[in-house]
This record gives sequence, structure tokens and C-alpha cells, in this order.
Amino acid sequence: MAGAPGPIRRAWYQWKMQRFPWRKKWLVGFDLHGNTFWEFKDALHSLRNRRIAKYSRSTHYGDVQISPSWMQWLRHTRFDPPTIAEQQQDVARQERIKLLAAQADAKWAAKPSALDAPDKQQPVLPLQSQHPTTAPSPVNDKQDIQDTAAPRPKKAKAKEPADSPWRQAAQSQDWQPQGWTPAPAKRPS
Repeated sequence: MAGAPGPIRRAWYQWKMQRFPWRKKWLVGFDLHGNTFWEFKDALHSLRNRRIAKYSRSTHYGDVQISPSWMQWLRHTRFDPPTIAEQQQDVARQERIKLLAAQADAKWAAKPSALDAPDKQQPVLPLQSQHPTTAPSPVNDKQDIQDTAAPRPKKAKAKEPADSPWRQAAQSQDWQPQGWTPAPAKRPS
């Protein structure tokens, strides 16, 4: 952020802000970063002046920052350019917002989270007992193997009807369909 302009620069700014009829462009204002904002008559649109920003020479083009109030003025959504006092109030407001956001973050970080509640966490079982008297009883491996190896009763399958077409189709490769002969038509008598 650039400091306040010196007396020579202020005099130069005052001279460039004068709207003389022979002047093609005139200075409208400057921001706290050292950028200047100019207005000039447009050849195509005589009713509307064009607005541009000239960045300070010490700032790289990628690092140029223009405040929202100046951006509104550049895009003709704001009629009057922002004053220096207004820009300083905006910077103070942003600092207050950052301070309040940091306080809110600290407040939320201090509160216990419902997701990390210690009483609702599942207990972690130890892999080995430290005392031999509190060790879990050994598992009878032979009994478990016999229980798993015991034959299970098979479910009875539903019986298919005797004249199932699926049974005829699956008998063998020799099966051939029978020919169809229509019955003679009945004549009305």
C-alpha cells in the first residue's frame, strides 16, 4: 500500500483534475495502492465518457489490485468516484472482518465437535492382555472345525410337472420337434 502523495504530486494531481475544454483526458482520482483513474471523451459515444485505470509503475501487472468501489466506477455502475476517506474506511472494515473471522474460527475450534465426542467412540480392544488372569478364554479350535464341517440338510427342490416342455428340450440331441398338421375345417351345415 502506497503512502499519501507528497505535496508536489498532490499539486500535479490537482492540475490534472481540472477539466479544461482543450484537455483530452483528465484525472478523476487515485486509490491507496498508487493506481490512478482517468476519464476521457469517447469518439464513438459522445454522451458517455470512457474510464481507464493506470497502474503504478512499481507494481507488476499480476499483482495489481483494484478495490470493488473503483471497479464499480470503471464499469459505470457507480456515478461518483470513491473518496480517499471511503477507501480507508473500506480497508478498516476488511481488517475488522478478518479479525472477527479469526475470533469465530477460534471459538469454533474451542467447542467440542459432535463428530469427535469421546464418550461415543467405540472402545479399542487390546491385542494382548497385560495380566494373565484377565486374558480371554482360549477358543476350542476342534469344536469350531467340527461345527463348520457338519453336513447341513439340503433343501428339497420343487418338482416340475410331468409334461414340462423344458424336460423335452433337454433330453438329448436326437429329439426333433413333431410336425404339425391342421385339423380339417368344419363346414357349416
